[in-house]
Amino acid sequence: MRIYNSATHKKEEFQPIESGKVRMYVCGPTVYDNIHIGNARTFISFDVIRRWLIASGYEVTFAQNLTDVDDKIIKRANEQGRTAAEVATEFSDKFIGVMRAANVLDPDVRPRATKEIGPMIAMIKTLIEQGHAYAADNGDVYFAVRSDPNYGQVSGRNIDDLMVGARIEENEDKNDPLDFALWKAAKPGEPSWPSPWGEGRPGWHTECAAMVHRYLGTPIDIHGGGSDLAFPHHENECAQATCAWHQGFSNTWMHTGMLLVDGEKMSKSLGNFFTLAEVLEQHSAAALRLLMLQTSYRSPLDFSWERLEGAENSLTRIAGTVENLRWAANHATADADEAASEAFAAKSAETRATFKECMDDDFNTAGAMGAVFGFVTECNQYLE
Repeated sequence: MRIYNSATHKKEEFQPIESGKVRMYVCGPTVYDNIHIGNARTFISFDVIRRWLIASGYEVTFAQNLTDVDDKIIKRANEQGRTAAEVATEFSDKFIGVMRAANVLDPDVRPRATKEIGPMIAMIKTLIEQGHAYAADNGDVYFAVRSDPNYGQVSGRNIDDLMVGARIEENEDKNDPLDFALWKAAKPGEPSWPSPWGEGRPGWHTECAAMVHRYLGTPIDIHGGGSDLAFPHHENECAQATCAWHQGFSNTWMHTGMLLVDGEKMSKSLGNFFTLAEVLEQHSAAALRLLMLQTSYRSPLDFSWERLEGAENSLTRIAGTVENLRWAANHATADADEAASEAFAAKSAETRATFKECMDDDFNTAGAMGAVFGFVTECNQYLE
């Protein structure tokens, strides 16, 4: 099996750290709203990847977090006159429900950031002790980016290049404009927890790094998410983890491509913004998955209602063929054409081998589904 590693920009032979076992982490949502189909594309893609690893005989431990404390959650809560916890609980439950409706397997471990504050504080203390982080006078704690000689290994970005023309928020409390927050001092009315640096809450990048380490150990085999997370989120996760524990963070980085709608970036202003729940009200989860399978997980995916309708029609065709094959099998006679049956059996074996070959080549679902569609045509010719 070969997997494209985003950090090295090439396909690599997959060698799990522990033979026969895979430890895999995929960043979950920040729960302040219903997820849209762009989010869903990432989660469905990694569900397919996870299922193929299991089908290939691996024992997969799959972890996915819920970010239930964040600026966006606090903003939404203030807008609605609710607590951040109420907003997070509502949309956590909705996310879990719509993922199940989309036939996405539950993760083996689903940590929530607000329940993992202790391990996050412990990691930050370790980074400070080792000279990789510092506490500012205002109660914030920052990671010192230049203290990590390997910073940029995930996204391929160079620190000096980041400084040139970078739009970096001015902050007098930082030692360096590139430094990022590990701990944010509490503001009035915001959720907060006690820490050695005063009341506050963790930074987003800190949450995932601490949860990966606690539930899967480091390094892990696969870390995944949308392509928009490669920088700064995954880069900053990796920097913290490798500096805190002096070992690799993830052997393979995987990122899904952007989802477009009718060739354009999805946005509410363009009127082409759809939640996963809205799509599943009109079409089956299987059709949506089939539509997504026809494009490589790391390439841009163009969504349209017409393409989704086409996927529904394809599913109907496949289901009809399966039904007819079952009927033929149950009504076969002793004088059936033996040569035709042998040729059909050979084509079946060939299709299975092609399917596996495609899936083992960086989860090439487009090629695998091409083999399936070709076999459906062969099946119908055989039945005739």
